[in-house]
Amino acid sequence: MTDKISKEPADATPAGSGPSGSPYEAIKAIPVRHYGRWISGVVVVVLLGWLLYAFSQGNIIWDTVWDKVFDPSILDGLANTIIISIASMALGLVLGIVFAVMRLSKNPVTGAVAWLYIWFFRGTPVYVQLLVWFNLSLIFQYINLGPIYKNETVDVMTPFMVALLGLGLNEGAYMAEIVRAGIQSVDEGQTEAAHALGMSQTKTMGRIVLPQAMRVIVPPTGNEFINMLKTSSLVSAVQYTELLRASSNIGSTAGAVMEMLFVASIWYLALTSVFSVGQYYLERRFARGSTRNLPPTPWQRVKKNLTTFKRSPEMSA
Repeated sequence: MTDKISKEPADATPAGSGPSGSPYEAIKAIPVRHYGRWISGVVVVVLLGWLLYAFSQGNIIWDTVWDKVFDPSILDGLANTIIISIASMALGLVLGIVFAVMRLSKNPVTGAVAWLYIWFFRGTPVYVQLLVWFNLSLIFQYINLGPIYKNETVDVMTPFMVALLGLGLNEGAYMAEIVRAGIQSVDEGQTEAAHALGMSQTKTMGRIVLPQAMRVIVPPTGNEFINMLKTSSLVSAVQYTELLRASSNIGSTAGAVMEMLFVASIWYLALTSVFSVGQYYLERRFARGSTRNLPPTPWQRVKKNLTTFKRSPEMSA
């Protein structure tokens, strides 16, 4: 007598299987509750509300602040701040590249000169340097360059020229170190390969080394420029009418010193915010060749943060 063994088909779905026909039971995922995020968010909002309430109770005429934000004198000072910051940063960047290459040169004379320049301008405060340029006529009555140029120092050292030299030369010392670090980050094999192909030292630096060093140079350069926007407030000491001096002039004549300081602070915050966004996208562009996944844009970060506390459709199913 033969026992009959009934075999279930291999593709039969057992009881309790998932809806898609899988032999495994569907996994019910429960999202992690981030209570700490809610608590920290509430604490921050409460602190901000307390800070706003504290300022609202002070003896500050806020109507004056909003009325003077777009005052023509303030806008002129704002334009001068942008002009002197861009001009000084451009001068500092050019000097930084030149002195960085000089310091990396095998020529001991150029290397020593570059080191002395960086040592002096990094070792003395920028405020002192501005005052030195401003009072240069006390030492030299004339600026005499022989047959090329000759004029009285007081006519040459205008407030704009003093501010440009004081900020630009000081920034050049810091940019020289930033550029030097960027150049040294490029592998020496790149330079050796370029020389093997017959490229000169200048072409190798301009076409091979510097383009690759930009991803290291750009981030700190952006930080230096944003710092330059704030450091430009020091040029008010040399009678250059930038944002702080313009607001101080109105504040002293109208008797609204604190209100005008708030006006200047609003514009400084606006400038740094705008240029910070530009710096971010510039860094993101130069990061394309060095990172596999580009960092998210500010809008992508906002959308991600807004959906942090939401349950995804897969988890809610």
